[in-house]
Amino acid sequence: MEFLYNVFVTLHFVGWAIVLGGYLASLRTPGLYKGVFHGALTALVAGIAMVGIGEAAVWDGNGPDMAKIGVKLVVALVIAVLAFVAKRQAAKASDGAVAPGVKHAIGGLTLVNILVAVFWN
Repeated sequence: MEFLYNVFVTLHFVGWAIVLGGYLASLRTPGLYKGVFHGALTALVAGIAMVGIGEAAVWDGNGPDMAKIGVKLVVALVIAVLAFVAKRQAAKASDGAVAPGVKHAIGGLTLVNILVAVFWN
């Protein structure tokens, strides 16, 4: 079970790397890479799977901090919704442009989610 948990941890990290990398790579363009939405969904689903597996098997009696998990879940959901909105905006625009507020909110919230993961004990 620990191997499966580690697979989902890896997928979770890869998903957030795609989101943050896609955001940073598109800073000088009006659009946002389409992979950002897929990375957000990958990270979201992998995170949910990690918590489920962790609650079932990995932790011995004292599971994860559910307040931290709740905050990360809400932030991840907002990022996924914003990435979906950005994908729709880019499809409608002739040049693939995305509203700067949506684009920067995705990048900022991704950093917030990473900081919560690292610094919340």
